[in-house]
Amino acid sequence: MLQPLLLSPAAAGAAEVRQVRGATLLQVGDSNRSYAVLLACVAVDPAQETAATDWLRQQAPRGTRVNLRPVGQRDGVLLARVRTQTERGGPALDLGRGLMAEGLATPLADADPLACSDRQAEDLTRS
Repeated sequence: MLQPLLLSPAAAGAAEVRQVRGATLLQVGDSNRSYAVLLACVAVDPAQETAATDWLRQQAPRGTRVNLRPVGQRDGVLLARVRTQTERGGPALDLGRGLMAEGLATPLADADPLACSDRQAEDLTRS
């Protein structure tokens, strides 16, 4: 069961990466909870899945603190914009945008334009 905090599109919750399970699927947790999160707004071509998974594992290894910006659900799995938290002065990274910048993902065709807009990305940067 998803916690109410994670269901509100305006809320951003802190979590920690437990596992990168696929090209757009993370297992994250906070406190005693663990849940699956699909990266919102991006699609990965099947030919790029291995490279995208490897990239995510490099950018968000186990224990990486992340902020979630929920945008909905798909088949009972949370859809969220996911951004790494800055640590030791390092840059924060929106994982979906990073995948696109690396050429490993494209914008999701049926994504909510408001949730995936640059304005939403700017709000996530401030979180």
